[in-house]
Amino acid sequence: MVKTVNEAFTVFLRDRVNLDPGETQKARCSRDWLFTQINLFPNKDASFPSLHSEKDISLGSFARRTKKRELDDIDLMIALSAEGGVYEEFADRIDIYVSDYDFRLKTLCIDNTNILNSRIVINKFISLLEKVELYEKAEINRNHEAATLNLKSYTWTFDIVPCFFTQRDWLNKDYYLIPDGQGYWKKTDPRIDRNRVTKINQCHDGNVLNVIRLMKYWNKRPTMPSMLSYLLENMILDFYSTHETKASKSVYLEVPKILAYIQTAIFYEVCDPKGIQGNINQLSHEDRCKISNRASLDSLKAICAKNLQENGDLKGSIEKWREVFGGHFPTYA
Repeated sequence: MVKTVNEAFTVFLRDRVNLDPGETQKARCSRDWLFTQINLFPNKDASFPSLHSEKDISLGSFARRTKKRELDDIDLMIALSAEGGVYEEFADRIDIYVSDYDFRLKTLCIDNTNILNSRIVINKFISLLEKVELYEKAEINRNHEAATLNLKSYTWTFDIVPCFFTQRDWLNKDYYLIPDGQGYWKKTDPRIDRNRVTKINQCHDGNVLNVIRLMKYWNKRPTMPSMLSYLLENMILDFYSTHETKASKSVYLEVPKILAYIQTAIFYEVCDPKGIQGNINQLSHEDRCKISNRASLDSLKAICAKNLQENGDLKGSIEKWREVFGGHFPTYA
């Protein structure tokens, strides 16, 4: 129970929205240990691809610090050495052609070709993960782009994505190539997402991350269809990238602005900041309408809560915020 709106949001962020600091530290240690184990794979299996470890990278919302509670997955990309291989880009896929002299990657190709099969590469990771003593009782599977490691001792899973790092192209750009879920490859670049979050957050004195995590909590409430977390995150970043007034440390002052923005922006394209996927807003018109309506209603409630607070009715303000964020939002003392 709380006495002020500011205290209510502080408690709510600490206990319901942001990741538990102890759990976060444990997850990072577990992730780093996993990196260490994977670095040993080429020594344990002569047919495992050579690593390009300096290009390993963590990705996803956990790495960008935009993950809300509960921590359910941690993504990491393990870079492999192409050993002179080349890639060719098509409209619907990327093929990686393995050098005739690379016996390690040659065993992971489509039958009777030198085209690297991303599914077989993932399966190779799985076969080595299963031999790590600590992971003997873990569930290890292939899930589209990744080898998924589900440890029974933790609440989160690891998504391990094999990748290659390209040389710069004619536009002076380099990329990561990752599995596309169909046996081929596709481009991505988590550095762009990570740097964008960091830059915009710093421009707003470090106050944007809490807004993103709070709105992700709102997005998962059963009051409307949920957007993809990555879509919502980029909509919020789009808002702050053009918003001259700095975000307030008092996160509740930002909520009405973001809800009002979502109300209209949900109907428009949202561009992939990496310039790879194009429009990432693939919601149906029906879902966009439902999300817009919910954002509109909750925006009005947020404005009402702000007015009640300014008029000294802290209990009424907190109760109104509970209508926006649900029953786990603190109650007035």
